[in-house]
Amino acid sequence: MAWYLSVQVDRDSAVPLTAQLQNAIKSRVEDRVLHPGSRLPSSRQLALDLGLSRSVVVEAYEQLIAEGYLDAVRGSGTHVARKLPESAGDTSLLDSRPATSARWDLRVGIANLSNFPRQEWLNSYTKVLQNVGREGMDYPPVAGIAELRNELSAYLGRVRSVHTEPGQVMVTAGFAQGLALLADSFQRLGIHELAIEEPGHNGQRRFILDTGITPVGVPVDEEGLIVEALERSGARAVLVTPAHQFPTGVMMSPERRQQLLAWARARDGWIIEDDYDGEFWFDRGARPTALQEGDPERVVYAGTTSKVLVPGLRLGWLAIPPKLYPLMERVRSRQDQGSDTLTQLAFAELMRSGLLDRHLRRVRSRYRSRREALAAAVHESLPEARLIGCAAGLHSYAVLPPGTDEAAVVHGAQRRSVLVRSGRQFRFSGMPGAPGLLLGYGSLPLTGISDAIEAIGASYREAARG
Repeated sequence: MAWYLSVQVDRDSAVPLTAQLQNAIKSRVEDRVLHPGSRLPSSRQLALDLGLSRSVVVEAYEQLIAEGYLDAVRGSGTHVARKLPESAGDTSLLDSRPATSARWDLRVGIANLSNFPRQEWLNSYTKVLQNVGREGMDYPPVAGIAELRNELSAYLGRVRSVHTEPGQVMVTAGFAQGLALLADSFQRLGIHELAIEEPGHNGQRRFILDTGITPVGVPVDEEGLIVEALERSGARAVLVTPAHQFPTGVMMSPERRQQLLAWARARDGWIIEDDYDGEFWFDRGARPTALQEGDPERVVYAGTTSKVLVPGLRLGWLAIPPKLYPLMERVRSRQDQGSDTLTQLAFAELMRSGLLDRHLRRVRSRYRSRREALAAAVHESLPEARLIGCAAGLHSYAVLPPGTDEAAVVHGAQRRSVLVRSGRQFRFSGMPGAPGLLLGYGSLPLTGISDAIEAIGASYREAARG
């Protein structure tokens, strides 16, 4: 049977055809015009119906499958997913992303979902299903299955120099759950304030407020969190991103690391290390190790698959100091019955087999090329900016000259079909800061980087003229 799908694309639009097709299908799914389980035409048939290249349809389908809107099963075609993904605002600590369409989107939030290693994941999951016993189908241990905790302990030690034993690792449903567990545990210890970096994560700040803890902004400079300001805050716990500060991208200096660890020991305090994109280090030579290595008794190390694989797996982990672990395990046991066993087993197999390492080498190379293209484009089209935070992660930060009207630059870029966020959007208590732009390239095609930065450069010069 030749299935038909009623969608339209505009060849005269600045929005790429793939993005138009993705948005059209996604909106029909979200509006329940396309019902869960509905079959879609094959990529070949839809391309023929719309007069498009088949590669355009294939790319759109693959992105929607990665985001959880569609399912594809060999032999039965492509269908609308029976269980749709939760909205970004519900599943992510990042601010929800407006639905505005544009040709190029430099906002941060997700990695390039087309990089998900589908075949490797399928192989790992299939192997698990073929060999899993009864214990794999039963309720999992609340802290995670032994196989994954063993693999994570070894992997984190090898790749990030994290000092932890399997019995100190807790598997979570992403970083959000880990942060909620920590907030609950801290309050039971009499800690009701959590210091956070500023500029920083507005979504995280709101999330922390919802847990009942008061977030306290602490300024960041080009060496990372200013520890003297942390000392003045009176907080006994702090959340930091030392490997690649969000949003500035700066790396915490060795001196600041030592000051921060000394603060924790003197204050009887706790440090949460959010290593949200620590796997993506691009500079040649040895990369910085995890802060946790400096004091495993005081630092809770947090990681996730959201950028390594995809956010939809809802898989994260905490390496917890021995003194804190029993309390967190009790708190966790009162909240749920652990994370999905089969997903844990599949991820453990992906790690054990070396497929995760191979995947990371492959995507690092791709993201390094994007990083280099971004730096070259800024040098060419926005020479007034100073680019920082380039050594790691999936974004860089462009510091603009003093007095720049950030809002005018952002609005000018949007008129040119480019979406970008200003540094001001990440300051939440009125702290002063140099104007800047957060340039995310994780989901930006390599071919679009030069055009996007050229448009931003034109917007900057327009704003400078007033």
